[in-house]
Amino acid sequence: MQHITGIPRNQMCFSSLEDTILPDNPVRFIDAFVDALSLTAMGFTLQTIKSEGRPSYDPKLFLKIYMYGYLNGLRSSRKLKKECARNIELQWLLLGIIPNYHSISDFRKGNPAGLKKLFKLFVSFLKDADLISGAVIAIDGTKSRAHNSKKANFNQKKIDR
Repeated sequence: MQHITGIPRNQMCFSSLEDTILPDNPVRFIDAFVDALSLTAMGFTLQTIKSEGRPSYDPKLFLKIYMYGYLNGLRSSRKLKKECARNIELQWLLLGIIPNYHSISDFRKGNPAGLKKLFKLFVSFLKDADLISGAVIAIDGTKSRAHNSKKANFNQKKIDR
């Protein structure tokens, strides 16, 4: 044969999610970081468990989704839901649970103060661990028309002022 051939698609393969995620993968840190948090101290609203109906998702599950999404540039709840189904790292992180996009979005809408505290804590942890310098942190999430006049552009001098 002249070409490299792959594994046939109908061939059964046994492997665990634990084996596919390397020990130094950032999702392991996200998992440990979120599991160590106290949600009530962070200001998250916890759902009361009802005796009837479908049980709710653990709020830490959504925190793991958002931490992974922000670290990888995924902001949309629909894109996060899609990644939960196809991304092996998220499957490992969420233990195979795939929440729908509406639940992901509702958690973000219901806990804006808690998420803000969470990311402030995360950035301060990264600064304390010397993983980031924290000298200049800027996130641009605006959509604007492209124009570069003297009033519209920014440099370090304008930012300092």
